[in-house]
Amino acid sequence: MVKEILYGAVPVLILFLVFLKVNVGPFLVFAAVLAGIYFLMSRQSGVSMGGRSKRSKHVVPKTNIQFADIGGQERAKRELKEALDFLIKKEKISHYGIRPIKGVLLTGPPGTGKTLMAKAAANYTNSAFVAASGSQFVEMYVGVGAQRVRDLFRDVKQMAEKNGQDSGIIFIDEIEVIGGKRDGQQQREYDQTLNQLLTEMDGIGASDTPRILLIAATNRKDMLDPALLRPGRFDRHIVVDLPDKKAREQILRIHTAGKPLADDVGLEKIAQETFGFSGAQMESVVNEAAIYAMRDHSETIEIRHFALAVDKVMMGEQTDREATVEEKRRVAIHELGHAIISEQVRPGSVSQVTLTPRGQALGYVRQNPMEDRYLYTKEALEQQIMVCLGGAVAEEIYYGGRSTGSKNDFEQALTMAQEIVQSGMSRLGIVHLSYIAKSQVHDEVNRILEELLEQTRRVLRQFDPVFVNSLQILLEKEVLGGDLFRSMLREQQPTGELIGS
Repeated sequence: MVKEILYGAVPVLILFLVFLKVNVGPFLVFAAVLAGIYFLMSRQSGVSMGGRSKRSKHVVPKTNIQFADIGGQERAKRELKEALDFLIKKEKISHYGIRPIKGVLLTGPPGTGKTLMAKAAANYTNSAFVAASGSQFVEMYVGVGAQRVRDLFRDVKQMAEKNGQDSGIIFIDEIEVIGGKRDGQQQREYDQTLNQLLTEMDGIGASDTPRILLIAATNRKDMLDPALLRPGRFDRHIVVDLPDKKAREQILRIHTAGKPLADDVGLEKIAQETFGFSGAQMESVVNEAAIYAMRDHSETIEIRHFALAVDKVMMGEQTDREATVEEKRRVAIHELGHAIISEQVRPGSVSQVTLTPRGQALGYVRQNPMEDRYLYTKEALEQQIMVCLGGAVAEEIYYGGRSTGSKNDFEQALTMAQEIVQSGMSRLGIVHLSYIAKSQVHDEVNRILEELLEQTRRVLRQFDPVFVNSLQILLEKEVLGGDLFRSMLREQQPTGELIGS
C-alpha cells in the first residue's frame, strides 16, 4: 500500500516543483541513488535470507508414483522400504530399541531411477516431500547455501504440520555438489553449506515430530566427504544399479502398457538386446519406437521400430553424411570382419550389420549378448579382443592396410589386454603395476594383441564366400539381419580363398 502511494505521489511532486520553476535535477539524482541502494539491499536480503520465493521452490507437487511403477531394482526397493518402515512402525522399532535411520544415500549410474524411488518413498509413507538439487545451494553470496539448508528442513516440517502428517522426507539430488570432500582446496562457502547439512542431520531426533528422513542421490559416491557417510548420518547406502535382463523386460512391460504393439514384438528379445541400458534408456527406446511407428503411419509398433529405436539410443540419430562407394565398401568389409569373428566366438550374438551412419560411426554391428555377464575369464576377454580386431584385420586382408576407422576398436582391445595383465591372467602372473617397469606391461600387452591378431587373421581368411555375398547385400540394402547372416555362414563353408586371388 505504501509503495503504491509513493509511486503516485512522487511524480505529482516532481511536476509541482517543475511548475514552480524549481531545479529538480539534484532531487532526481538523489532519488536514483536511493532507489539503487534500496534495490541492492532488497536483492541481498532476498538471497541471504532465503525469501518466500526461495523456500517455495523446494516443495514438489504431489505425484502418484508408487514402487510398483518402477521396473526392476527389487533389492534396492526392498532396502528402501525397510528404512521407510521406521517412519511408520514407531511402536515396533521402540520395542526393539532401534534408532531410526536419519539418512539414506542412493548411489548408482544416471537414469537408474534414484529420483523416482525418492518420490515413491513419499507416497509409501504418506510423508511431506520437499526436494532440491545440489546446484540450488551454490551461489556467489556467502552464507546462501547454509541458509537454504536450514530453509529446506524448516519447509518440510511446516508442510508436514500443515497437512497433518507425522513424517517428512527431504530429497537432495546431486549431493556431491555440496557434500564433496573437504581437502582444504574448496571455497569456504561449500564448507559452510556442508557443515550446516551435518548439523541439521545431527539434530534429527528419534522423538521429534514430525520425524524427518533425508534421502540423497549421487552418481559419484567416491567424491563425498567421510563425515557425511558415517553411521548416524547416512546410515544406509543403497546401490541402484543398471537393470539385469529380467528387470529390463519388466521396465519394458511398464512402459509399453496401453501401446499398440504388433504381434511380432517380443519384449524378452528386446530386453536381451539392450544389455547395459539404464531404466531411462529403456523408456526412451519405447518412446522412440512409437515415434518411428507414427512416422511410418503404422497402426501398431512393430519389431523393426524397436530395432531402430535401440540403434538410436545406443548410437545416436542417423546422419546425412554421404560416403563414397569405395568408402561404403571398406566400411562393409570392416563391419563384416567384426560380425564373422563375433559369430565364431559367440554363436547367435550378431543382431544386425548395418552401413547406416549414426553418430560418429559410418557403420556398426549390433551384438546380441546371450546373457548378462559381469565376470570375465581370460578366454572371454581374448574372444572379445578378437571381435574388436576383426574389422582392422578384414581391411588388411582385402585392402592391404588399415584405416582410421579402427581407432576406437584398438582402444577397447588395449583396455581389455591391460585388464588381462592387471587381473593376473598373463605370463607376468600376479603383479602390482607400480612394482614393475612400464615397458614390461607394454611388451606383455603387445604380445597378447599380436597373438590374437594372428589368430583373427587365420579365422577370417577362411570366410571369403561369406565376405563376397554379404558385401553385396550390405551395399544394396545397407542392412544385413543377424538370422540371414548366420544362414549364410552355415551354407557357405570356409574355403581359405581370398577376394581377388
